[in-house]
Order: sequence, then structure tokens, then C-alpha cells
Amino acid sequence: MTEIGMVIVGAGEAGARAAVELRTQGWHGPITLIGEEKRAPYERPPLSKDCLVKEEEHSPVFILKHDKLAELGIEFLAGSAAAHIDRTNRTVEFADKRSIGYERLLLATGAHPRKLTLEGSDVSRLLYLRTFGDALQLRSELQSGKHVVIIGGGFIGLEVAASAIRRGCRVTLLEVAPRILMRGVPPQIAGIVEARHCEAGVVFKIGVGIDRIRTAEHEQVISLADGTSIRCDVIIAGVGAVPETALAARCGLEIENGIRVNELLQTSDPYIFAAGDCCSFPHPLYGGKRIRLEAWRNAQDQGSHAARNMLGAAEPYAVVPWFWSDQYDLTLQVSGLADQGERTVIRDFGDAGKLFFHFTEEGKLVSASGVGTTAIAKDIRIAEMLIEKQGTHHMESFEKPDVKLKSLLKV
Repeated sequence: MTEIGMVIVGAGEAGARAAVELRTQGWHGPITLIGEEKRAPYERPPLSKDCLVKEEEHSPVFILKHDKLAELGIEFLAGSAAAHIDRTNRTVEFADKRSIGYERLLLATGAHPRKLTLEGSDVSRLLYLRTFGDALQLRSELQSGKHVVIIGGGFIGLEVAASAIRRGCRVTLLEVAPRILMRGVPPQIAGIVEARHCEAGVVFKIGVGIDRIRTAEHEQVISLADGTSIRCDVIIAGVGAVPETALAARCGLEIENGIRVNELLQTSDPYIFAAGDCCSFPHPLYGGKRIRLEAWRNAQDQGSHAARNMLGAAEPYAVVPWFWSDQYDLTLQVSGLADQGERTVIRDFGDAGKLFFHFTEEGKLVSASGVGTTAIAKDIRIAEMLIEKQGTHHMESFEKPDVKLKSLLKV
């Protein structure tokens, strides 16, 4: 009889980290990692950056190569898609009628790009970025002199815009919202980022909707709601991501802006956990507010955390959210949830950058945002520790560059 073990559906950041953590924590039984792509698990952040701009032939930055998977005794089912979960018999079933039993199951199914839907429009030639294959296709299209239109002013759209500029393209970026970076970034930072893109040559059209997209001879035409149109060679859509919940929904798990999990990353079925972009979870630092994060470190941290809880650790997940983006010579980092703050204090380092600290009215630090050189990373890390402490502070201290943030950890 085949020994029942741990099964992970999804071989991205969260799934790969979970598989390694199970071994690190002493699990000696079978581990099966199921991935829809044929490649070994790889990092996604480089896809919008180095993968698009490097002249030499690019290969993925692997999290786990095949030899390491074999060394750890992790069975990797590449190019396989789970079709159904039988919760009664605790099996994962495939379209070809194969099945595999599990003692505990982790869903790390990630998210897929939100598709642009415009009735009566030709959107078949729109490009999206999620996989290494997508990145290779984009790279082949981003040729010097081409006019590239990017739809969406979030992190993916802006990072691709910076990469396209570096490859010699003309870039126009469309954003229907009142500003770029509407989610999770204060308007002051969004303004700094937009100014840097404008300096590099990106043309922005903000607050304008799209009526339709059509193909005309050897170009594409975007008709805007204000009556104007844009002719271009390439259109890339970066309008957000949708959590991959289909497998979970088919077997009756609770869905709420992703697969609904509790503070242990456990779904409505105690034998099934979820981690990464696909799940929403309550965060204790924000009064149990249910959030879903699309961020590299969250996927990494939750994958490892879920693995420990699959083995019985019963540890609530309370890591401070953190994400970053590199565009041109700018580094942008955010720790915590900026939209939970009621007052903002600014620390200005001149040419080196700015830090924005977001507090409750009572003086509790809930988030810190920074933009500038890589030097801001140290202060963002210290701010992360201050958020974890959940103490109250004299906000004036955060305005003064001569007051070392590290000294506030002792308060």
C-alpha cells in the first residue's frame, strides 16, 4: 500500500518553500509537489525586470532545481494539473483519472492575470505577464523604436514600463484610476514614481477609460473614452490578478477574496491549508482584518508557515506585510498596510529619498513607505520591527533624520 504523505498543489514560491520546510522540520514521509508548468520552481520578481532587459539569453532564477528536489526526496509532478479534491477520501485527482492520497494538503495555487474585457474589441493580441514563457514573449516584442502601450499603473505595469524604456521603446501608460499605484502606496510616493517615469520618457494618460481595441493593418489602435485614440505596436495589460480558487471551490471550501483560511492558514477543511496569492487571511496586527497579499515575501513566509502548521505547530500567522519594487534607480518599499493609518509623518533625506510613516491617531505605527536609493531598506526593516512591537510613539521623532530609528526600538 502506498504511504500517504504531504501533498502541495502549486509549485511557485509558496509551494516550493513549503516543501523544503516540511523536510527541514523533520517530516520523513512522502512529499509530492504538483506544478502545472514543466519547469522546476522559479522566482517571479525577475520576470518584469532582468528577464526583459538583459541581452544574453535569460533563464529562470530557480528556487529548487531538479537535483535539489531529488536530494530532498520531493516527488515533483511537473506539467500536471490537479482536477479535483475528494475531501472524504483525502485524495487529489487528475484529469487522466490518476489520484494521490494526502495526510495534509496545501493549496498554493497562486493567481492568474486579470483579463481585460471590452465588448466588441479585438483583445486577442494583448500580452500579459505571469510566467517565464510570458516574459520571453514580451522580451521578443520589446524592440527598440516600437511604441508600447501598457494598460494598468500598478507595480507590474510600471516595472514593465521601466524595462521597455531600457530596451529603447516608446512607452505610453494608461490608468483608469485617478493616479498610479492606488493599492497600498500613499499618493506622495506615487507622485515621485510617476515623475521619475516621466523623466525617463513614459507618457501617462491617467483617469481615462478605454472604449475599444482594434487591429489596423500592422498596428493596434486603442480608442479612449475621451474621444482620442492611440496607435501602437504592442499592448501589455497589467490590470491586477485574480486568486486561483477554482480547485478549492469545486470541493466546497469557503471562498472569500481567495481561499478563506484562519490564522493558522487552515481552510474550512482542517486537513487542507492554503498559502500565498490564492488565500485571504485575518491579520492580528490590524484587528483581524481579512487581507490577501500578492507579494513575493508573503508567499515565501506563508509557505514555510503553513508547512509547520501542517505538522501540528498551531502558530498564528502574524508577519508584517512587506513588498518592494525597483524601477530605474529608484527602490520602493512598503512595510505594513498604509491604508490603515490616519496620520502621516515624513522623514526627508533629500536626494537619498523619503520615508512616510503612517500612524493611528493614538500614535501606533501601522505602516512605513519609502522611496529612494537602496539605503532606505535599513530604515524600512527597523520600521517593520516597530510595527511588530505594537507600541505607541511620539510621532515628531520620526520626522527628524538625526534621530536614529533604531533608538526608538528601546522605547
